[in-house]
Amino acid sequence: MLRVLTSALRLPRPWSPLQTRSCVSHRPTGDPEIQVRALTGRDQGITEILMNRPSARNALGNVLVSELLEALAQLREDQQVRVLLFRSGVKGVFCAGADLKEREQMSEAEVEIFVQRLRGLMNEIAAFPAPTIAAMDGFALGGGLELALACDLRVAASSAVMGLIETTRGLLPGAGGTQRLPRCLGVALAKELIFTGRRLSGAQAHALGLVNHAVSQNEEGNAAYHRARELAQEILPQAPIAVRLGKVAIDRGMEVDIESGMAIEGLCYAQNIPTQDRLEGMAAFREKRPPRFVGK
Repeated sequence: MLRVLTSALRLPRPWSPLQTRSCVSHRPTGDPEIQVRALTGRDQGITEILMNRPSARNALGNVLVSELLEALAQLREDQQVRVLLFRSGVKGVFCAGADLKEREQMSEAEVEIFVQRLRGLMNEIAAFPAPTIAAMDGFALGGGLELALACDLRVAASSAVMGLIETTRGLLPGAGGTQRLPRCLGVALAKELIFTGRRLSGAQAHALGLVNHAVSQNEEGNAAYHRARELAQEILPQAPIAVRLGKVAIDRGMEVDIESGMAIEGLCYAQNIPTQDRLEGMAAFREKRPPRFVGK
């Protein structure tokens, strides 16, 4: 276990900080469907992935999935990314789920391959080393909610609509929904929501614990995004290595018995002991000043 965890927790190599960029994959013509932006100023350390496919309400088609995978592969190696935020550039929509119109044109074999890639995308989001936040300012249905469930934290507008509605389309959740929703809400409630295909408002989702925060929508339609940025700003000042190791300890510990989980926590804690940030945190406490963490 020690060797596996040590490999999994190896800190990423730094590379040039991302500025505004577009990720384009497998696209002969047309605009990219996502944009990646590293924020600056007091938001430095927050990187946003903006989904922007208005013609299909951000439905997860081959191009969008490819671009998201490409962006995640690059960002996971960037130590400057302390929080990754998923948001939408399409008003009233976070993500409408898998692109069923595109899927209708696929053979059964092609559908199987696509669903595997979609499941792989959600796993990449879940395994991203830094904290991830989904800002849900509108509809998040099917695969759209599965994407949000793969994030560490979720913020929704009270008026947002979300649900794993696959059974209403003759399907079942296939990108992690049957596994992540029960872990989030408990087995019985997850079964009820999946069996019925029920849609929830952001306010209802917050009452159930599906989202961390629900906020009243504003005229611009981006209230959840602004609240998600505020949440990210609370994370930014904290020691980034400790935060990342805390994420590993929680995620891996939740999949095993508590004794094994305590061992995982111990391994993560041991990795954090020799960091400069731990020494800085102790010095700042002793000197009664704010710590200056550098991620080393």
